[in-house]
Amino acid sequence: MPAGKLRRRTLRRMLLATAAGIAALALGSCSVLAPDTPVMTSAEADTVGDVPANLMDFYTQAVTWSSCNGGFQCAEVNVPLTYEKPQQATIKLSAIRLPATGKRLGAMLVNPGGPGASGVNMVKDGGKSYFSKKLRGAYDVVGFDPRGVQRSEGVQCLDAAQMDAARQVDFDMSTDAGMAAAEAEAKSQTKLCEKNSGPVLGHMDTVSSARDMDVLRAVLGDKQLNYMGFSYGTKLGATYAGLFPQRVGKFSLDGALDPSLDIDQVSLGQAVGFENALRAWVKNCLGTSECPVSGTVDDAVAQIRALQSIYVQTPQRTSEGRVVTGTEFTGAIAFTLYSTDLWAPLAGALKQAFAGDASGMLTLADFSADRDSDGKYNTDTPAAFTAVNCLDYPMNSDLTHMREEAAKLDQASPTFGKILGYSGLSCKFWPFPATGKPAPISAAGAGPILVVGTTGDPATPYEWAQAMAKQLDSAVLVTWNGEGHTAYGRANECLTQTVDDYFVDGKVPAAGTTC
Repeated sequence: MPAGKLRRRTLRRMLLATAAGIAALALGSCSVLAPDTPVMTSAEADTVGDVPANLMDFYTQAVTWSSCNGGFQCAEVNVPLTYEKPQQATIKLSAIRLPATGKRLGAMLVNPGGPGASGVNMVKDGGKSYFSKKLRGAYDVVGFDPRGVQRSEGVQCLDAAQMDAARQVDFDMSTDAGMAAAEAEAKSQTKLCEKNSGPVLGHMDTVSSARDMDVLRAVLGDKQLNYMGFSYGTKLGATYAGLFPQRVGKFSLDGALDPSLDIDQVSLGQAVGFENALRAWVKNCLGTSECPVSGTVDDAVAQIRALQSIYVQTPQRTSEGRVVTGTEFTGAIAFTLYSTDLWAPLAGALKQAFAGDASGMLTLADFSADRDSDGKYNTDTPAAFTAVNCLDYPMNSDLTHMREEAAKLDQASPTFGKILGYSGLSCKFWPFPATGKPAPISAAGAGPILVVGTTGDPATPYEWAQAMAKQLDSAVLVTWNGEGHTAYGRANECLTQTVDDYFVDGKVPAAGTTC
């Protein structure tokens, strides 16, 4: 499978929180505790070695790996529902392993981000092609579904019909009537999340998932964790490093989030990032014969916004009877900016849209939502996305505050700001209080950590990689001069070799390495 196809599969989850016409939560995530805060409770004071005594059964459990999916091995791993009371209830995490093909150095855990994307799918669908031959020769590549995601006690909110219906509706958040309707929809969806999900719904915070990764490390037989995380996976990895710095092996954090930012700051950073990415796409498009826009970059962006306003005012119906709303139209464009592989499809869809045919934009929107042509959704990432963010972030659902933030976003990004505001609304009725606290992570005592940033990344702007690299005591920033979200697996040979040499040969790149 081409690397680009895998990245589209794993990254399409990033914009799914727009499903109800409510503006998407931003893509970052903050930890439930400040990540460098010790998480051992008084009940864990007695330890065996460096493991709390009441967690020994989890760390020493016997895990059976069975052949699956042609050349892979699958297993389930028990972890506590809550680490504060580990004997009270347990959940099972689903994991998949692609065994090393050469001289094995250990296991490498991977996470594609989201939050809510499946690491099992990432490895199953593309582990044999996405990760380099050199890397696969030295490491077992291990993907897992974090708690509450798909096979790991996956949470659920909407069924396929409800998801379709939610995506067909937009709300005018500038009016009291529109806000009231949006609040009613958010409340209804929250109740469905409670009804259709198990107890894990209230325990999907990032710190708990990071602690799960330490159990996975132990059952994989490694004294230190080797890890490659993308997007939200960088926050998960940095949180692990803050909690267990002495257990950090080889770490690559690609498409880094700045853990010190609050939700409003994250939204603003993304608004600017996507606006810049659109201009980069336009600049490239104007040099091609199939470009649906013309003139200068400013002229072309204005043409796209004019078309966007038509969809905002009147959702456009397709031949199959479904409609594309303003939010869907905007989200479809944003989705294609995650990878240059999707730049040509965006040009084709916009060309159709300018001619009065919304079908191409609907295809992109469905692709983003992981919806098949038969109406089946292959994932319930929006539920996991919301659950993690509502636990990790303190949200402000005050109407005045949300409208002020929405105005700032619209000013910073006239194209995308409108789908990044009103984050607090999605969590206003959430049944579990947020305990997240934005905080920098230092991970003092950890070995060298690679932080990889892409200069044209719309979802995790390059400045965030720079910030994370400054916060982590042992970080080395590696830069890819490119467009789209994350780098490894879709960048150039320089980037791949730099990361591979670090993992396999222990060669730490020089500070300021740029590919």
